Amino acid sequence: MASPISDQIDAVADACFIASHRLTQWVSNAPTMEEDVAIGNIALDLLGQARGLFATLGDEDQLAYFRDAQDWHHPAICELPNGDFGHTMLRQFFVDVWLGQVWPGLATSSDRPVRGVAEKAIKENAYHLRHSSSWVVRLGDGTDESHHRMRSALDDLWPHVGEFASDGWVTAVSRTLIDATLIDATRPLPRAEEVPRREPAHLVELLAAMQALAREHPGATW
Repeated sequence: MASPISDQIDAVADACFIASHRLTQWVSNAPTMEEDVAIGNIALDLLGQARGLFATLGDEDQLAYFRDAQDWHHPAICELPNGDFGHTMLRQFFVDVWLGQVWPGLATSSDRPVRGVAEKAIKENAYHLRHSSSWVVRLGDGTDESHHRMRSALDDLWPHVGEFASDGWVTAVSRTLIDATLIDATRPLPRAEEVPRREPAHLVELLAAMQALAREHPGATW
């Protein structure tokens, strides 16, 4: 039987890998060239974190390219399609806050490789969170159009946060959402309910694209 800590490592590794892939879909499509570079760097950080944890769990390529959708353990929000740029930044902000709360615990692991990944990831996540939260505030408290889009993104994404929405997570997220004028300080966010995981249609589609080459040429070396 898997232990809670090993389950958490599985979830974090998978979350970082899937989130990284979703962010790479913005490279060359971001609002500015500078943002293309920033998103690419964040995606590479997340990929490195995923690889570091995969290496503690087994064969990296097997875990990344030869598992079917039902064998992945990340929060489902990570696999959702990107939507517009604000939607992506809000989703990434939610994930960044969660990872910011998870990494410190893994940094105390008795497993030295896990501890090493986590210690490095804490520093990287601080930048990721600063980046995503600044965009949430910039767009939420921007024009009428950007505010409306961010409010729609919040309505769309909130039903998917229940897998990691602890009280501490909600408190941390709320501060930024208030700064972004997306919620009112006098009216708390609705309770984040954990909903049953549905058939992962988005993940099936994502994996089909991401794993196609490796599955077509199993055992190939590059």
